[in-house]
Amino acid sequence: MAKGSVRKKGKKWYYRFYVEDASGNLVQKEYAGTESKSETEKLLRQAMDDYESKKFIAKSENITVGELLDIWAEEELKTGTLSNGTVQNYLGAITNIKKHPISERKLKNVTSEHLQAFFDLLSFGGTYPDGSERKGYSKDYIRSFSAVLQQSFRFAVSPKQYITFNPMQYIKLKYQTDEVDLFSDDDMDGDIQPIPREDYERLIEFLQDYNPPAILPIQIAYYAGLRIGEACGLAWQDVNLEEQCLTIRRSIRYDGSRHKNIIGPTKRKKVRIVDFGDTLAEILRNARKEQLKNRMQYGELYHKNYYREVKDKNRVYYEFYHLDGTENVPEDYKEISFVCLRPDGSLELPSTLGIVCRKIAQKLDGFEGFHFHQLRHPYVKHTTKIFSLRLMDSQAQAYPDARRKTRGACQLHRGGQNRSSVRPLCNRKRFS
Repeated sequence: MAKGSVRKKGKKWYYRFYVEDASGNLVQKEYAGTESKSETEKLLRQAMDDYESKKFIAKSENITVGELLDIWAEEELKTGTLSNGTVQNYLGAITNIKKHPISERKLKNVTSEHLQAFFDLLSFGGTYPDGSERKGYSKDYIRSFSAVLQQSFRFAVSPKQYITFNPMQYIKLKYQTDEVDLFSDDDMDGDIQPIPREDYERLIEFLQDYNPPAILPIQIAYYAGLRIGEACGLAWQDVNLEEQCLTIRRSIRYDGSRHKNIIGPTKRKKVRIVDFGDTLAEILRNARKEQLKNRMQYGELYHKNYYREVKDKNRVYYEFYHLDGTENVPEDYKEISFVCLRPDGSLELPSTLGIVCRKIAQKLDGFEGFHFHQLRHPYVKHTTKIFSLRLMDSQAQAYPDARRKTRGACQLHRGGQNRSSVRPLCNRKRFS
């Protein structure tokens, strides 16, 4: 019978008990309980009963691919140095792999042929074991599956010694050939087409009736080139209306494994400064006035936004919460003043914006396939004609310091560096 105990760390109780590993040695496993000792002791008894009846820590000869993925995730993935976003991506891949029959195969019986057939199905699509017909996945999605299986099988070889070799080393990833329209009039690079000015104006007009709170983050993305998580994560402390620049330091996303919205670093984990012109400056000033007005009208029902630091193993997460004035604010909550708010003060979240973008694609003529990243695309390659014209359009008029305010929407300024100026974009003819 497994031996167990509970102990308190901070406000929470934890339970632990000894189990037999693949080599026959007893090792101690610890899990988070609740803030109640009695509830945690109940969880301990349930876990020990489950261990005794099901032997979920299996002998090496009986471990399946799915069980290996769970062990690898707990012992190596979650305790490693990968970013929280990458960990979330890999955990999502594990969930999908476990839906396929290959996850039920015993580790000692899995061959390279089994794995190659699995990846070919991912790449080219076809009939899945449940009888459904599906298309192939994108290259990036397939690479995440490959990374998960490569690392977990390597982990099974060493240090676990469940198997003697890694069958993933013989796998060749195959991708569908990209189709190219040789007779298209489109001269833009890539598949993402930025929306022209007239379509942007139609989009804003549509949202004024359909979903007004989505307008501000879309305007910020259109004029400053922010990603969806960056626009939602922008706080007023990051906005300098005098210098007309934004400091992009954080992003917000939904963590499916934690079922929380998480505030984290930007995609490249770098703080950057983004300049903007008079048009966006006026939009932000008006938004600030509107929010102060809403705060007065809603009174104690107006929401404030908070984040809370949570430590899980050697990782730190910042969970997002919002509470109105009638609710008690926990001591470990820290307030943050976001820019993109709904009328009641709660944050306009990326998940909500994603739903809005899908509705736009369905309801607005000419916006079939629309997604938020199209607003940002001209700023990714800052030499494009559309990027340059949009910067000029955002200025509203010529002014003496035009060089400072048009020097690049996504230029990175490192600490201690002077901001270098570039040639002002003030002659439309050079792009015609």
